[in-house]
Amino acid sequence: MWIDAGSRYETEKNNGAAHFLEHMAFKGTSKRTQRQLEEEIENMGGHLNAYTSREQTVYYAKVFKDDVPKAMEILSDILQNSLLDEGAITRERDVILREMEEVNKMQEEVIFDYLHETAFMGTGLGRTILGPAENVKSLTKADLSEYINTHYTAPRMVVAGAGAIDHTQLTDLSEQYFGGLPTTPKDGLVVPEDKAIYTGSDVRVKNDSLGEAHVAIAFESAGLTDPKAFPLMIMQTLLGNWDRTSGAGKNMASKLAQSIAERDLGHSFMTFNTCYKDTGLFGVYHVCDKYNVQDTMWYTLECMVRLCHKTSDEEVERAKAQLKASMLMQLDGSSPVCEDIGRQMLTYGRRMTPAEIFARIDAVDAATVRATATAVINDQDHAMAAVGPIQELADYNWHRMRTYWLRY
Repeated sequence: MWIDAGSRYETEKNNGAAHFLEHMAFKGTSKRTQRQLEEEIENMGGHLNAYTSREQTVYYAKVFKDDVPKAMEILSDILQNSLLDEGAITRERDVILREMEEVNKMQEEVIFDYLHETAFMGTGLGRTILGPAENVKSLTKADLSEYINTHYTAPRMVVAGAGAIDHTQLTDLSEQYFGGLPTTPKDGLVVPEDKAIYTGSDVRVKNDSLGEAHVAIAFESAGLTDPKAFPLMIMQTLLGNWDRTSGAGKNMASKLAQSIAERDLGHSFMTFNTCYKDTGLFGVYHVCDKYNVQDTMWYTLECMVRLCHKTSDEEVERAKAQLKASMLMQLDGSSPVCEDIGRQMLTYGRRMTPAEIFARIDAVDAATVRATATAVINDQDHAMAAVGPIQELADYNWHRMRTYWLRY
């Protein structure tokens, strides 16, 4: 079950509610105690779980083919009849706070939270998924109930299935167990419409106790339905990813990987293309030694701006083949296929077949990539998040001046 509700649609007061509800869903309903729910799933040999993102919440079950009706009934029960017991809420606060401590030890998670916080400051996309600790300690049953009544409505929910699934059976079960969902929020509640406003800015957390510097630089890109979406995917492939443990040499296709590897500047880098409904972030996340931070950023911006001017047809054809292979490999298994269906249904209102996706990729040429890179990167304000021993990282203006080339 995919729900068009995540941290983006929260307010400062209830930030963290979507994730808190994810935890509460398995703590008992009006029909089942927590123990009965757990035993029922285990007796089927099934798996029940959930996760929350900035724009979506997902509840899912993995079961044998014959147990699909029972799985649908259980999902319906936990989504529509959760008790939200006060004692369970109190106990779960400590669980979420411990989870928050673990997340804060993962530098990649920390960097991307900071990056969103600075890039979309003051808007819903800038808030973290787990919410601030003070909210976790203060959210009440009334806050959680209000979130359910606001967001868990039929137009914002999609049932997706993959594997040993009969489509007619799934639609009939959806009608049976979810047909009574409200079509509008209850009691006059309104879904917050929080437009994502991008702000060129940076956030730096100097911490010399860390062994490496973690730096992410990004530009505002485009939403999933924007014409620039597929050229951006190819740009991500062109810049690529690299890790010094991979053994890849100087003949790598990525110009950025060549620059970093040949000069032994970093431990790893990852190009990211994070897309939301109406906006996105395109950039590179680096892990490098403190003495190499500035050189790393110089070559990074050089290779990013290069996309605007020197992207060749040969590079693009290679990247298109790599992107197709990567997309197919990501759909290896019923779980990723189910995720793909749910995400696309909420985003596009339909599922694009791999053939249609390939056709859209094939339609992109080098000129389109250069035009997209120019619109996204060339002389544009960037957002940056940096954590660790970053004393050698130059100021915002130094990086801003290298978002374009003064060449003839």
